Amino acid sequence: MPSSYRQLSRAIRIALAASLLAAAQAHAQDATPAAAQTGQNASAAPVAAGDPTAASAMASEAATAGRAVDLDKVVVTGRSGTRQRSKAETSYSITAIDEDRLRMQAPTSVTEALKSVPGFWVEATGGEASGNIRARGIPVDGFGSVTLLEDGIPVQHDPALGYLNGDQAFRLDETIERIEVVRGGPASVFYSNAPAGAINFIPRVVGDTAEGAAKITWGDYGLARYDLFFGTPIGGGWKLGLGGFYRSDDGIRDPGYPANDGGQYRINLSRAFEHGNLSFDYKRVDDRVALYLGVPMRTYADGKIRGVPGFDDNHGTLAGPETRRVPMIQGDGSLYDFDNALGTQVKRDQYSVKFDYEFGGGFKLAQALRYSKTETQRNGVFPLTLQSGDKFFADAAVKKLIASVPGAVGGQLRYVDAPDQVFGPNQNGNGLMTIGGLRGVTMPVNELISDTRLMRRFDFGGQSHDVTVGYYFARFDQDFDRYSSNVLTDVRDNARLLNLVAVNAAGQPLKTLTDNGVYRYGYEWENASGRSTTQAVYVSDEWQVTDKLRIDAGARWEQVHTQGWTEIRKQVNLGTPATSAILTGSGVFVDYDEKFDKIGWTVGANWQFDPHQGVFARWTPAFRLPSLSSYITKFSNCDVAKLQACLNDPNARPITQTMDLGEVGYKFSNESFDLFATLFYTKYDNVGFSNYVFNLGNGASTVQQGFADTKTTGLELEGYWTPTRWFDLQLTATVQDPKYKGLRYTELVNGAPVLRDFVDNQLIRVPKNSFRVVPGLNLLDDRLRLQVAYEYQGERFVDTANSVKLPSYHVINASARYEFVPGLTLFLYADNLTNSRGLTEGNPRAGELQSADAGNNTFIARPLLGRAFRAALMYRF
Repeated sequence: MPSSYRQLSRAIRIALAASLLAAAQAHAQDATPAAAQTGQNASAAPVAAGDPTAASAMASEAATAGRAVDLDKVVVTGRSGTRQRSKAETSYSITAIDEDRLRMQAPTSVTEALKSVPGFWVEATGGEASGNIRARGIPVDGFGSVTLLEDGIPVQHDPALGYLNGDQAFRLDETIERIEVVRGGPASVFYSNAPAGAINFIPRVVGDTAEGAAKITWGDYGLARYDLFFGTPIGGGWKLGLGGFYRSDDGIRDPGYPANDGGQYRINLSRAFEHGNLSFDYKRVDDRVALYLGVPMRTYADGKIRGVPGFDDNHGTLAGPETRRVPMIQGDGSLYDFDNALGTQVKRDQYSVKFDYEFGGGFKLAQALRYSKTETQRNGVFPLTLQSGDKFFADAAVKKLIASVPGAVGGQLRYVDAPDQVFGPNQNGNGLMTIGGLRGVTMPVNELISDTRLMRRFDFGGQSHDVTVGYYFARFDQDFDRYSSNVLTDVRDNARLLNLVAVNAAGQPLKTLTDNGVYRYGYEWENASGRSTTQAVYVSDEWQVTDKLRIDAGARWEQVHTQGWTEIRKQVNLGTPATSAILTGSGVFVDYDEKFDKIGWTVGANWQFDPHQGVFARWTPAFRLPSLSSYITKFSNCDVAKLQACLNDPNARPITQTMDLGEVGYKFSNESFDLFATLFYTKYDNVGFSNYVFNLGNGASTVQQGFADTKTTGLELEGYWTPTRWFDLQLTATVQDPKYKGLRYTELVNGAPVLRDFVDNQLIRVPKNSFRVVPGLNLLDDRLRLQVAYEYQGERFVDTANSVKLPSYHVINASARYEFVPGLTLFLYADNLTNSRGLTEGNPRAGELQSADAGNNTFIARPLLGRAFRAALMYRF
């Protein structure tokens, strides 16, 4: 752990201890029950005077008897204008996750926090970072269809930047107050790379008096986490906010060494003046989190899918001490220091400035600026194949390798740490072994983002127009290096390395054909660098036709300029079987310098025909331009000899993805019931698929490429029912029909072209039906809250061929909150109470166009994380 974080951790622990001691002393004689509240715990942060979201905060804290309508909550995401808009007035779908819901859910990652958003298929089984979101039938992994915002500014311009997703560069802590999620709608007009929506993490606003929160969290997987927030006026109109967290744990899937370690801190300085406000924000992230990958699963005779014998599929991982640190030989003979304990390591400095000013004549200026410098190392032990020892030795490449040893009549697998121990047919109770990939990716990114908006409201004839003209600029420089090697392992928790040994007729070893478990060094290699410059001009108008009817429209022109280089690989032989086919740099570079541009637009209408209900409709043609991610692995299958053919490939130039999104929604809210129902339609064009399939014969991952369209129709439901003070019920549901259109490609099979036609197949990983129900009890004058979250996900598929099914599953989480005295609260959490083995993905390395696992009863898949318990003690002051 870096020394700065040791100091930060110690400072936070001291501050927490002092805070909790003060709480005990201040309230030792005070047992006054907290005021009765619904939907917001009694220790919620005070609302800052002058805070534009004060109405929203007070509404969420009101008692059930007088609870303000949910439609009155102020919305700040997905729109622009001189005046506030409430949820009732929005002409698009939006989900607001307030502070109390966040606390009761206590998400361990960005993706976990979004499980209550309808229309989103959320996959958080990869750990605290590296999640996946598929929104409204758009078949793009990671965060390729939605953008992540922090205080309205993109966390990074492209949230799906190769191996750096937006959730890897962002962490939740006590400095964040709430989340707003816009689904579809105007997101693509106001933000880049947001065709399916925008997720805005809104920080706390410092009030007119000092306030803060200190929290300690423990978990049964070695978790110790310390969170702190403090805000106070400091004179001269300035306000100071401080916060951060530090945590360390062994991981729910324990690799045998600390899985997650690090944290972040931030400093915010703000000042409001007569005609505007100004804020400066600095955040430092220094964190590393485990990257959880697929584990060995089996379909048993009873039809149930469980881990193979000898493997704990709820809490186990193939990664372990033997694959933690492996020096990998590179093409020039130097060593690549692979350390899987780093997992996804992010070191990030982020500087943000926001300035709002009201000019004369009704004009208003809003300027947001963010500069960030991010250093990322992303290491993982990727299981590529799962097979028996007999099948491994039957492979032609393995036979050829053994036959190259004089006198050899066969081969054995022996343990690296115990050379006399032979891997047998029933080893670990399963007799299975894997070929794994030790993959290391280094990717530094420097980025500048600027968003400028000029707004003015025009009133005439009983109508009004709230007009915005905006200019967006983003530039980032990115380097990309990847190096990977194959290793042989057995199959058990914390797998052990195996050596391939050639033996004579007596079973005596003649030669070790692997190098301390490494079957092949350098089966992947990349070296690339580039710069992306984006400019966009956008305009929007909120036209209030009558008191009840408003029409919104907007358009965005965007241009991206990509330039850089990619080094072409070559293969070298350093004289041993493991070093005989190392991919490395050739010294030949391919330059690129291209521009792409596109115009998108949106138009919507909202009719609020009653104070409690309304309807809206919207149509949005949107797009996603190519980025540097389109180039960094563009020549992964090319070497110098194939270079000209690669350059002449008509499919080599990246394409602009285009889509049409439509929605019609109904909103209802009164004192006891909220309901939001939205019918949506998504047509997505030109989805590019890069499919990596590992082949032991040539020891490489071959890229299959395809392009397709998708078409999805669906219904989203979001409801909240409060029939009494002591009971409430939350519901989110998505029913959809996600299909591929135009997904045809030609594949060479035994040298002959074969047409694959997957038209009308179900989108991979996306269920047709999913819902989440959260009943809650509020007892003891609301000092005690108990809630259970039940989640169901329908069946999905691993590949576009729909040849490998992921069964439906359900998962149950529970949480409780007890307030001892005002300000001092205990939280208890139980995640995945029933140890559900729900599979969120299969083995992408087996192919996502057509999986090589089809028909196998034993395969690699990634199930939900196993049962875990946490407790948190929080003091608000």
